[in-house]
Amino acid sequence: MPTYGYVCGGCGNRFEAVQSIHDDALTSCTTCGGSVRRTFGAVGVSFKGSGFYRTDSRSSSKASSES
Repeated sequence: MPTYGYVCGGCGNRFEAVQSIHDDALTSCTTCGGSVRRTFGAVGVSFKGSGFYRTDSRSSSKASSES
């Protein structure tokens, strides 16, 4: 289940909620009851496998002659 970050417009409280993708976004602050908006955070990306480097798509003889 994804974790979503929220920030309150009234008191500035920042909090996170673990919700399903199908759940509605939260609308009220857990501290003061004011309106909240969803925030976006950094997403971890991991590139695995071949094809992510300049030399991966070239043959070994061609790559070694250019360096």
